[in-house]
Amino acid sequence: MERTWWKEAVIYQIYLRSFQDSNGDGVGDIPGIISRLDYLQKLGVTVLWLNPCYPSPDVDNGYDISDYCGIAPRFGTMEDFDRLLAETHRRGMKLVMDLVVNHTSSEHPWFKESRKSKDNPYRDYYIWRPAKDGREPNNWGSHFTPSAWEYDETTGEYYLHLFAKEQPDLNWENPAVRREVWKLMRFWLDKGVDGFRMDVINLIKKPAGLPDSPKAPTCAEGYSFDCELYANNPGLCDFFREMDREVLRDYDVMTVGETARVTPEFALDYVGEPERLLSMVFHFQIVELRDGFTWPKFKAIQRMWADKLWGRGWSSQFLQNHDQPRCVSVYGDDGAYRTQSAKLLGTMLHTLPGTPYVYQGEELGMANTPFTDISQYNDINAKFDYSELIAAGKTPQQALAVLNRYSRDHARTPMQWDASENAGFTSGTPWLMVNPDYVRVNAAAQESDPDSVLNYYRRLIALRKERPAMVYGEFTEYEAGRGDVYVYTRTLGDERLLVTLNLTGEPAEVRLPAEGVPAPLLCNYPDAPAADKTLTLRPWEAVIWNA
Repeated sequence: MERTWWKEAVIYQIYLRSFQDSNGDGVGDIPGIISRLDYLQKLGVTVLWLNPCYPSPDVDNGYDISDYCGIAPRFGTMEDFDRLLAETHRRGMKLVMDLVVNHTSSEHPWFKESRKSKDNPYRDYYIWRPAKDGREPNNWGSHFTPSAWEYDETTGEYYLHLFAKEQPDLNWENPAVRREVWKLMRFWLDKGVDGFRMDVINLIKKPAGLPDSPKAPTCAEGYSFDCELYANNPGLCDFFREMDREVLRDYDVMTVGETARVTPEFALDYVGEPERLLSMVFHFQIVELRDGFTWPKFKAIQRMWADKLWGRGWSSQFLQNHDQPRCVSVYGDDGAYRTQSAKLLGTMLHTLPGTPYVYQGEELGMANTPFTDISQYNDINAKFDYSELIAAGKTPQQALAVLNRYSRDHARTPMQWDASENAGFTSGTPWLMVNPDYVRVNAAAQESDPDSVLNYYRRLIALRKERPAMVYGEFTEYEAGRGDVYVYTRTLGDERLLVTLNLTGEPAEVRLPAEGVPAPLLCNYPDAPAADKTLTLRPWEAVIWNA
């Protein structure tokens, strides 16, 4: 198997507006990141993924971009960005940018020109259609609005937006659009950026003819949100091949595709060797389990991806990001066993096959925030979901109960640096409320505690750098049918690591799949358990053994 720096990386996602504010305006910024680079270096992460910092009207928190080659004033200047890049590299870390090219902002100059007239040179940069039978061109639903089509009075036609109406979709069938994308990618790569996380990149190829969705309506207004129809369409790889030919092959960079509804079979089209159009993908089969989540289902998905991609292509591991709630609240125990379960989830993240992604605050065990009113939410998706739930007959309390489990805002609350006002994030009023538990869950408190989640993550990341089997080792699972434990090995040559995880708040016994007595390398309790042919794991206990 080819060894590369991005397979061995530990990637840390920075949600810019919530990481560190340097000027008291309540919004995180680039100088704030620079002030925390030593913290990230000490954590041991090797790549920083920066969420959008481009100029934007901020309808969707920066994912509606109005200028691809600038820096939003709220976040700083291009000089600040250049300093961030230089200081990151000086510390031996790399920096990856968000590439958001399925859509632009409706305030982008291209779209402003496109909507002026049907014969404008920029008209075909976007997807316009006339009405069909006096209404939208098809029955497609959007992520953030009932219909994926918005009527524009200037020309009397509809434009497509799979997200907010202020996020019109680009027409990738137009070669001029693709040339613009290659140009903006080169702009950042020539600055020295080390790659891209590609936002909803498998949606850029629309289904031929834009047919109606056969799905039943998925919203009260009768439209059908059908991501299977929108994603992974024939011809997508042709766009990726052109991207590689025109841009990527000239740089030593990593690319990770955010790929909704991707299966291992689709993923191999994108990451399969030897062509390898993308370095790796994010798949969402685990987070999409939602209320149907069980550990046997989780393990089956992991096993399927490992079996089908091993030696043929590379993938990623993540349990949360800026679009998902806090993993310790979803998969772990954010109550009595918060520390142990946060460490266990980190252990699993760093020992399963694929490159691990740590979302800011995950290394502290940050949890979901107890929002009590819809007015406390900022997320456009949360507000849309709330309105749809109310329209479907839910009470405000019932609608809030849904949001309080799955809202994206749980991941977006400010980073908890210390116990001072606003968790040390800002001296002003934070753009989004701080989780009240910051007084006891924060980086400063964990810094001096050798048994903290933070210090455990440091040891875990250091171990991954020391043990190639954690990266390149073959994956073998044991006790596959059990929902209370997760047991597997990673084997590379003569090196064999055994991972034993108790996925519950009760003791669990496992039979060790190794001859002799393994030696503990890392445990999420202060002391490792005694091991013989069987092992009794304490609640949420995680142990990595040298087997």
